[in-house]
Amino acid sequence: MRIWSAKSHPTRPLGIALGVVLDAVVGDPRTAHPVALFGRAATRLEQALYGDARPNGVAHVVVCAGTALGLGVLAERVTNPVVRTALTAVATWAVLGGTTLAREGAYLAEALEDDDLTRARARLPHLCGRDPARLEAPEIARATVESLAENASDAVVAPLFWGAVAGVPGLLAYRAINTLDAMIGHHSPRYERFGWAAARLDDVANYLPARLTGLITVLVAPNRSRALAVLRRDGHRHPSPNAGRCEAAFAGALDLTLGGTNVYGGRTEHRPTMGDGPKPEAGDIRRAVRLTRAVSLTAAGLAVLAAWGLRRRG
Repeated sequence: MRIWSAKSHPTRPLGIALGVVLDAVVGDPRTAHPVALFGRAATRLEQALYGDARPNGVAHVVVCAGTALGLGVLAERVTNPVVRTALTAVATWAVLGGTTLAREGAYLAEALEDDDLTRARARLPHLCGRDPARLEAPEIARATVESLAENASDAVVAPLFWGAVAGVPGLLAYRAINTLDAMIGHHSPRYERFGWAAARLDDVANYLPARLTGLITVLVAPNRSRALAVLRRDGHRHPSPNAGRCEAAFAGALDLTLGGTNVYGGRTEHRPTMGDGPKPEAGDIRRAVRLTRAVSLTAAGLAVLAAWGLRRRG
């Protein structure tokens, strides 16, 4: 009887596949989510390291992301293939957010369809950082579609990409980097310098996944030629080096126009528009949710295939 070692056993593709299934069935827990626990630990470390200077932020990112990476390396060293597969599955489930992303989009679609702006405004911060207080239904619809597009990369494609390429270390390190960016990687008096390292590292970590998200969106779009045309024409117009690729592909795939004026905590940004169609309405959110699910399913299949092909390097 042949005994497979963890190195020769396809632990990575099996673990990723099981993790995707777990996310689809279970979703994110309401309490004690591993990412939330990481966020609380990062906040405590910030209190100890904070200073209005880039070196302080670099130290914060190195400790937080380095710890996540180290835990992943330890998991990859487990020799028992069953345990290693289980660890990969749990790590994949912990870093994925595709199921919750789709649920949040569906919730906002329902609230807008019911003309319940109060409920929609209260829920929007679950998806993005825009100030919802004065947003009317069309702007909430646009914010939701844009957030679904960007998070299709951040919450699904990017973690799967790094999981396929680098296993558990890639999964955990990516989620740590992306979480830090969401926490401190934005423009504000407190984080302009301290959050610089988190923002730049997140840009690097998402560079390839964002472009892959754009291509996958084109692949599953109802009109591929239109989606590709808008992606090529408008993908670079967004102030983010990565988010524009996702949003432009969604704009083309859904035949919508995205972009415009956004308000973040009193700070106003005027962004170029992307796409040629009408601005999003409540019904378009459900189409965006379906597109997000198609992108997620395709990305999961590609990640499993890639991990299978690379398994002898693990």
